[in-house]
Amino acid sequence: MVLASIFQAGVSIQFYIVLSSILFAIGVTGVLIRRNAIILLMCIELMLNAVNLLMVAFSTYLGKADAQIFVFFIMVVAAAEATVGLSIIVMAYRNIRSTDVGIFNKLKG
Repeated sequence: MVLASIFQAGVSIQFYIVLSSILFAIGVTGVLIRRNAIILLMCIELMLNAVNLLMVAFSTYLGKADAQIFVFFIMVVAAAEATVGLSIIVMAYRNIRSTDVGIFNKLKG
């Protein structure tokens, strides 16, 4: 009952803007600070999802479905990026036994 009344009342667009900004800032901070390649991929995914959330919120707010279709394609590309990125990390880990981004310079060869 309480959840139904919350959803009927609606959430303002400012809430989604603030939430998306916080998620994006956490992702950027993770990319800049962390050195683990798996954490970097997760932070990039977090930034993509923050942008997707904001696009869906504005699409719903404006009453147009164009951005929601675009978000679907972004999610497909993000899934492919995660698959390729994780496979590269697994192969690099097999060779150098580390996921530290600084050590990947050894792969130039």
